[in-house]
Amino acid sequence: MEGMYSVYLVVLVLSLGVLAGTLCQVEDGSDNGTTAVYIVTLKQAPASHYYGELRKNTNVFKHGVPRNRNHNPRNDSRSNQSSSSYIARVHDSLLRRVLRGEKYLKLYSYHYLINGFAVLVTPEQANKLSRRKEVANVALDFSVRTATTHTPQFLGLPQGAWPKAGGYETAGEGIVIGFIDTGIDPSHPSFSDDSSLNSYPVPSHFSGICEVTRDFPSGSCNRKLIGARHFAASAITRGVFNSSQDYASPFDGDGHGTHTASVAAGNHGIPVIVSGHHFGNASGMAPRAHVAVYKALYKSFGGFAADVVAAIDQAAQDGVDVLSLSITPNRRPPGIATFFNPIDMALLSAVKAGIFAVQAAGNTGPSPKSMSSFSPWIFTVGAASHDRAYSNSVILGNNVTIHGVGLAPGTHKNTMLTLISALHALTNETTVATDMYVGECQDSRNFNRAAGVVFYMDPFVIGFQLNPIPMRVPGIIIPSPDDSKVLLQYYNSSLERNETTKQITRFGSVARILGGLKANYSNSAPKVMFYSARGPDPEDSFLNNADILKPNLVAPGNLIWAAWSSLGTDSVEFQGENFAMMSGTSMAAPHIAGLAALIKQKFPSFSPAAIASALSTTASLYDNNGGQIMAQRAYSNPDINQSPATPFDMGSGFVNATGALDPGLIFDSRYDDYMSFLCGINGSSPVVLNYTGQNCLSYNSTINGIDLNLPSITIAKLYQSKTVQRSVTNIAGEETYRVGWSAPYGVTIKVAPTRFCIASGERKVLSVFVDAKMNSSTASYGRIGLFGDKGHVVNIPLSVIVKVTYNTTTNV
Repeated sequence: MEGMYSVYLVVLVLSLGVLAGTLCQVEDGSDNGTTAVYIVTLKQAPASHYYGELRKNTNVFKHGVPRNRNHNPRNDSRSNQSSSSYIARVHDSLLRRVLRGEKYLKLYSYHYLINGFAVLVTPEQANKLSRRKEVANVALDFSVRTATTHTPQFLGLPQGAWPKAGGYETAGEGIVIGFIDTGIDPSHPSFSDDSSLNSYPVPSHFSGICEVTRDFPSGSCNRKLIGARHFAASAITRGVFNSSQDYASPFDGDGHGTHTASVAAGNHGIPVIVSGHHFGNASGMAPRAHVAVYKALYKSFGGFAADVVAAIDQAAQDGVDVLSLSITPNRRPPGIATFFNPIDMALLSAVKAGIFAVQAAGNTGPSPKSMSSFSPWIFTVGAASHDRAYSNSVILGNNVTIHGVGLAPGTHKNTMLTLISALHALTNETTVATDMYVGECQDSRNFNRAAGVVFYMDPFVIGFQLNPIPMRVPGIIIPSPDDSKVLLQYYNSSLERNETTKQITRFGSVARILGGLKANYSNSAPKVMFYSARGPDPEDSFLNNADILKPNLVAPGNLIWAAWSSLGTDSVEFQGENFAMMSGTSMAAPHIAGLAALIKQKFPSFSPAAIASALSTTASLYDNNGGQIMAQRAYSNPDINQSPATPFDMGSGFVNATGALDPGLIFDSRYDDYMSFLCGINGSSPVVLNYTGQNCLSYNSTINGIDLNLPSITIAKLYQSKTVQRSVTNIAGEETYRVGWSAPYGVTIKVAPTRFCIASGERKVLSVFVDAKMNSSTASYGRIGLFGDKGHVVNIPLSVIVKVTYNTTTNV
């Protein structure tokens, strides 16, 4: 057959082994040997409980040295700066006394947010520690996992939020965002500090350092990237740390951490060039914010809670303003409530120190109760689409057009080219006609005259999702098995064979590829992605529902262009590139972290709850065409299986970046409110004491989750009737509000007052009276709206799950 064709399109089959990644969960390891890592908390309060306010109000550098406003961040080759601290010595002394003469290995001393340590011991030794009067709690370590060029425009930043902050040149300036992730590539232009001629001082309240290693040399940090550390002691003790690919430094060998950091705070106007093609210019949400990296997740195994808690503790001590965690636990925390786990409790102390904590909801949707972020003090973000799409198509010789994906150029103009299967393109000497190795084009030597490639999906693969993949040559990937069958039927029916030998004598099928480099912006968006984890928020391991709305809202998380590590291996198709297109709630969370930095910049005195309120009450309920936001309901054919999003899909709605900077009213909560809530959980007093060192008896009253002053109302079980109160504070000028509402199905509500005038700085209490009118265990949804005469609109989602009326004897 050689010589019958000179330029052709090669057709290749895709099996799951080619493009599908494998999601592996690292087991905790406690059953694999006689020792395990335990997180031990002591009863004495940590340093932040005494010095948290000092940290927020001082301009003094660590150790009392005044900071030069234009200083460069400190480099430090030492991996542990706290080993000689007083609290660390107390921990060492306790271990020596309790485990006298026995073998153990202390991994970390936590001293800022939590007074405790992580230690490698046997279960018997852990039991000895738990019986000591100084010890509050002993918890087994557990594993965790990782859960843009256009999204600034889609969110309206250039015309809205950035001008309010003085333009992109100053958006986020003075705010430090900390990232608990896989590290960072410091050489990426998204994190250089020479992109502006304006002064770019390191914030005086930040006291972090930059580790210096062979992979992260001196000078890696600058006035943009102002802190970088890594935490891997728990992983190393388990023997899962691979130094050749995980890097014992802040350097990102995965790509995920570089991506998330640039989404939130990457420099403005960085060209996105992938496979030689220019896809526009990238910018973070807060391009002038500063970046501090706390690497606690790794390519080969994910991460462990002991390392994550150490990273959170250090970030808080360093003085970050916002903390972004694109990570979730591999399992639902055991115990009396999901809120009681080392990571969430460390973040509670971070919130007490004034740090706004953002966490990805998880990629375990679309099932109900698939949420992986639980606590009311954590701002949980789900993933939604935006309006940009890259479409690619192949036109067959029978005038059938098949749509696919692929960030690739098209074939030459209107020229139709011969289609040849990879198996059929072999030389005559090759006899392996069914070799999958050849069919998947893993050996390109036989196809060096190909003008392009068409990948089709194995017809036996059902419901597999593919993202656009960059290609330097003309190409397309057909992700639909049904469309793949159409292609194969046309191809096979066009073959001509020798009647005697059955060898192919002519390839009759032709096609041309239109290309997928040009984006279109006509998609209806946003829509909640199928993988985005859903509420209701599970309160415990028995999957009882909490009176807390999760997720808090949704943000762009699908097909997000952002920076990529030069040695990143998390996504093979972007290996060696400076940018990558990724999808997940991991990409949604840093959008909110960056927008939170803009809010913190405008309102420096805002508490974390006030920032959460500003983001929530201004969220949009409608897509870009004015219709309801839709939620995908199935992994297979998600665009067909969708319906209107509920609060358990999208929280308060889709983030409104401009509106969040002018919310009008805010719902505020403080650390003591969260403590009263935790103390109100049945049987929680000893657990609260264990984690916080505080006695629930010191709180005069406790509250339920429904009574937290959240910008939403969620009632897991409505027995007959309930009165809910919310207080709002006016941060704008004097304004008169009228109150409107729509009741959930099976429920009646009234709100008092129905109209009120509120002065600047004044606080008002709203009472919401909720009555069940039917017996039902099916969730229903409504909304309360506060409409100000100066243009402010405050949106409060209302969700009621179980409803029980007066006259029932039925167990619901």
